Amino acid sequence: MKRRSLLALGLGASVVKLGAQPRSVSVGVLPGPHAEIMAVVQRMAADAGLDLRLVARDAGQGFNAEVLAGTLDAACFQDAVAFNAEAARHPGALAIATPTVTLPFALYSRRVAHPRQLPHGGTLAIPRERAAASRALVLLHNFGLIELRDGSGLTSTPRDVVGNRYGFKLVTLPLEQLAAALQRVDAAVIDRPHAERAGLQPGRDSIGLEDARSPWTDVLVVRGADRGAAWVNTLVASYRSEPVKRFILDHFQDSVRRPW
Repeated sequence: MKRRSLLALGLGASVVKLGAQPRSVSVGVLPGPHAEIMAVVQRMAADAGLDLRLVARDAGQGFNAEVLAGTLDAACFQDAVAFNAEAARHPGALAIATPTVTLPFALYSRRVAHPRQLPHGGTLAIPRERAAASRALVLLHNFGLIELRDGSGLTSTPRDVVGNRYGFKLVTLPLEQLAAALQRVDAAVIDRPHAERAGLQPGRDSIGLEDARSPWTDVLVVRGADRGAAWVNTLVASYRSEPVKRFILDHFQDSVRRPW
C-alpha cells in the first residue's frame, strides 16, 4: 500500500455575490471546531448576502437525513470516508460541496519525542473501534512503523499488517482508554476529541500527526440537486476565504488542519 493517499477536492475560493435579497440557509454543525469555524464563515457569507443559520447538535445524528428532507440545507460534521459509505446507499442524493477541516488523529508518547525513537518490540495502542482502527493503522503505515497489505486501504484491520520490521506489539483499546494508556505503552494513536479531553493537543503534544489532506478530512454536505446552486458556491467561497484560513491557523495552531 502506497503511503499518504490523499483526498483531492479542490474548489475556487472567490466569494460569489448573491442578489440584494439575502437567502437564508440552515447548516447543521457539531459543537467545537466546526461550530467555531462556521461562525466566522457566517460573517463572511453575510457580507456576500447569504444569511446562515447554524444548528449545533452533539454527534450530528440525523443531520444527513434532515438535509435530504429539506429541514436543513447543509451539514458540516462528518468525515469523507464515513460520508461516502453512507452516501453509497443513496447515490446522488447528497453531495460533498467542499472539504472543511481535518480533525487529526495523532501519535502520542510519554517516552519518546519522535516516531523513529520508538524501541524495537515496543507496544503501540490503537483504537478498538473498527473505523477508528483503520484510520490509526493508516497513520502508522504512513510513518513507516508498519506496512499494510496492498488494497486494504481505508478499511484496514490489524490482520492487514504484513510488515512489522521493528517488532511492535499492537494492542487495541476503546477510544476513551487510549490517553490513560500512555502511562504503560510506548505510544498510542488517539483521535482529536479524546486527546483534547485528556488535555492533549495534536499540534503541540503529538510525535506524529495525520496529514491535512487525509482521506478522513471532514466535509460540507448538501443535496445533490443543490450542488451547483449559487448559494452553495457562496457558502463554499466564504468557507475558503482568507479570514477563515487565518482563524483556523491562529485559533487552533495546527491541531485542526486545513486541507485546501
